[in-house]
Amino acid sequence: MNTKLITLGLALCLSFVANAQKGEVRSAMKALDQNNFADAKTELEKAKELNIEAESEKWVNRYYNAYGKFYFGPNEGKDASLEDLKKAAEFYNKTLANDANDEDALNGITQIKNALVNGAVDNQNEEKFELASKKLYTSYQLGKKDTVHLYYAAGNAINAQKYDTAIDYFKTLMELGFDGSSVTYFATNIETGQKESFGQDKDYRDIALKTGDYKDPVDEKSPSLKAEIAKTVSRLYLQLEEPEKAMQAVQVAKEMDPEDITMLQVEADLYYQMDNLEMYREIMNKVKDMAPDDANVYLNLGISSEQLDDMEAAKQFYEKAIELNPELLNAYLNLASVILAKEQGIIDQMNELGMSAADNKKYEKLNQQKQEIYVEALPILLEAYKINPDSKGVVQTLMNIYYQTGEDEKAKDMKEKLDAMN
Repeated sequence: MNTKLITLGLALCLSFVANAQKGEVRSAMKALDQNNFADAKTELEKAKELNIEAESEKWVNRYYNAYGKFYFGPNEGKDASLEDLKKAAEFYNKTLANDANDEDALNGITQIKNALVNGAVDNQNEEKFELASKKLYTSYQLGKKDTVHLYYAAGNAINAQKYDTAIDYFKTLMELGFDGSSVTYFATNIETGQKESFGQDKDYRDIALKTGDYKDPVDEKSPSLKAEIAKTVSRLYLQLEEPEKAMQAVQVAKEMDPEDITMLQVEADLYYQMDNLEMYREIMNKVKDMAPDDANVYLNLGISSEQLDDMEAAKQFYEKAIELNPELLNAYLNLASVILAKEQGIIDQMNELGMSAADNKKYEKLNQQKQEIYVEALPILLEAYKINPDSKGVVQTLMNIYYQTGEDEKAKDMKEKLDAMN
């Protein structure tokens, strides 16, 4: 008889404890709904002392979710520290480990991500780049699907001069095959005739087409970021004075996509930065063969040829760049510069001459050569002037040439324009 009473007493005690555990969780949830976070914490701590985690899964998950909400705090998480947001995520993830479809936990994780990204944007604007980077990285870690957050985390790490961290993030993106490109969907509004963007929502655009109010769908894909990432990693390694690792990063990227011409350009850029102009030009010639219609390739080859003092090759590359893209301003400017570079050698020879009849004859011949240089450069500079009439360098050079060729009125016009710019 006594044994039965003792057993019944223990059962009543255990039932009381279980009800108490649930009661503390209920009280905490009610306090959270009323934004009373102090009382909520007290109730949650009581539930923990009563070993709530030994309860049924349903109540354990409610306990975890309540703690997640507590650490997330009021005001959409704006007042929560990064550590608090991490703790909130930790509790929601405990729930999801028990039940991957728990709506409260899933919503909680989404809210945390939003708070982290919004906070990172604010931190960027405040130039708190390291904190912005940490928040974006934390957002990426909550599922590891939002790789674009990792990309921006790396960018903020660079701004914070945390180059090792940025490299680690970029290398992770490369290993994941991160592309970074996106498709924006457009269609033309029949009533206005204007091309309108539907963002990245293809379904929304397609529905608009079916209404008959829109026509001419266009899908525009932004360029891949692979090459830019590889280039950035190589530059960061150069910043850290580790050129071998910089080259390794480029080689890894090339192995990932051997047909990507941009990888060759990145490799060439790296050789250029390392002052290995011979290798730069060798690789850029391969690029030229792969992209014979890319004006920028010829522009870059012209620049490297100048660096190697091969002015004739530079001239030919600039002329080809202009042929492919008549609006490429830098090609005109560089071509004119190559032509005018010959002027100084002639001037030096003229200055060395004396006053004899023979020297005077040489002087006239050299002066004629100088005038021919101006005549050759003038139409190129005039084309540059058409493209950008507000370029001070172009205006000043035209002014000087007009003075040298005796076209004083034109020189005066350019001088007035230059004075207005200054």
